[in-house]
Amino acid sequence: MLTDRPLRELLTAFASPDPTPGGGSASAIASAIGASLLMMVAALPKTRNGSAEDRAALAAASGELVGVQQQLTEAVDADSVAYDAVVAAYKLPRASEPEQAARKSAVQHAMRSATDVPLGVIRLSVLALRQAGAVARHGHRPAASDIGVAIALLEAGARGARLNVEINVGSLTDGSYVAAVGAEVERLAAEAAQAAAAAHASLRSERLNF
Repeated sequence: MLTDRPLRELLTAFASPDPTPGGGSASAIASAIGASLLMMVAALPKTRNGSAEDRAALAAASGELVGVQQQLTEAVDADSVAYDAVVAAYKLPRASEPEQAARKSAVQHAMRSATDVPLGVIRLSVLALRQAGAVARHGHRPAASDIGVAIALLEAGARGARLNVEINVGSLTDGSYVAAVGAEVERLAAEAAQAAAAAHASLRSERLNF
């Protein structure tokens, strides 16, 4: 599994000419690291004001982020598995009409799975960005740069996953599914931008330089 590899080995895998791991897994990693940084700040012994309100808000954010980070971590491997299935489907024989039909069905099924994984990464990135605002408002001031990096990584992960969704749906023939995915992607993109802007505003309100 990708997530079990040492970092240098993982980077070598990304640099190889093999189709996986690719941008989808990279996007999931970016967002997973972003969520992890938010969890780190939320777990620090010091908070913004040292108040019970700070600790409660950070505990709530951390509770939400645990599941998000775990699912993003799982998506790193899931994306590669899904795209490997796409590659395998395209390699199926097509000498006869039955083979062509079977191949077409397999490709469509694989492409849909390869779309669902990065779509899930966008959803999870938005959930993490929603918690970034609370961490920014209540987290320890000297950790503000970590929060800023977390927000940037989550935004990058969401944008990268969107690129994968958009290129994959171009190969799908189910018009209703394609339309539904397109509408959800637009909605999620707007939510991500709003949540990121709110989190950055919280940092700026504390007169932190970002």
